[in-house]
Amino acid sequence: MRCEEIRIVLAVFTLVAGLGHTPARADERGSGLKSVLTRDFGLGKKRSPGTQYFAMETSWVSFGPDGKRGEAETYRAKLKCVSLANAAASYRYTCTRFIYVKPDGTQVTIPALEGWTYAFKTTETGFDENGYVFGIDHARFQHLTDDSGTPLGPDKSYLMYNSFIDFHAFCDHFATPVVVGQGIQHLTRIGQRIVHASAHSKAPVNLGGNIKKGSFFKNGEITLTLKGLSIIDDSPCAIVGFDSGESSFHMLMEPTPGLEVKSVGASHYFGDIYVDLRSKWPRKVDMGESVISQTNVPMPGTAPPMTIDSIQERKTVIEAVTKEVFERD
Repeated sequence: MRCEEIRIVLAVFTLVAGLGHTPARADERGSGLKSVLTRDFGLGKKRSPGTQYFAMETSWVSFGPDGKRGEAETYRAKLKCVSLANAAASYRYTCTRFIYVKPDGTQVTIPALEGWTYAFKTTETGFDENGYVFGIDHARFQHLTDDSGTPLGPDKSYLMYNSFIDFHAFCDHFATPVVVGQGIQHLTRIGQRIVHASAHSKAPVNLGGNIKKGSFFKNGEITLTLKGLSIIDDSPCAIVGFDSGESSFHMLMEPTPGLEVKSVGASHYFGDIYVDLRSKWPRKVDMGESVISQTNVPMPGTAPPMTIDSIQERKTVIEAVTKEVFERD
């Protein structure tokens, strides 16, 4: 670890600890603290090359009309990242493990996602030549089954797809400089807040098969804020807060031929990215989201459609881990 980053954090803690002593020197200490907190932390600098290892866990909980919490369902992924010299693809990712924990606690793995290697692509728009967000192939998430061969519904397939989108949004999009517009490189001092280039962006989420074309997720006014400093695994980190603003989505599903189910709703996600001041890689991401939706299911004959209201809460944690921890089951 470079001495510069260590000195930054040690200076902050030393100054804060001493503020309550020796009144005659209070102004001097306060001035020293301000000089540290107002410095440029260089969050737009290039990341350190090499291999990175991450563990991700997302839990969903549904609420009843009476506010009662349901049982959580959880998605866990392990991702290995290798830096690439090829300018067309910044990193090569491999998902070595993907686990779905059902509400009853039963754990299953997803064979189609385990061992899957793909290139993460950085573009001005965030879409590749096929219109895929971050280059994540929609076809990979069609007709998913668990390790017993049991088919997964379109809702589960979408949430698994969304796990990868979220990972790259937080770790590779919000946490790295953008080509056009404002990004993390414009956060130079603690307390600064910017509207991110991806604000109000609209991403297609049609995965083929059951989730039809025309389905989308639309972000609100996404903001990034440089909140302060912290230490994760003995590494000084900048705390970058993100907030999606008023987001929305529209889903068109066809569970059986000729039966179109429509879901519309609103989302608000927010959290913190802990960016290593030395390597510029995320050490940790904490995210929370509230999702409210309404689904209309057509009924036979002339009967009015059945309306299903839903309130859900989501929590996601992404952590950088060592190779030894990553390789454990």
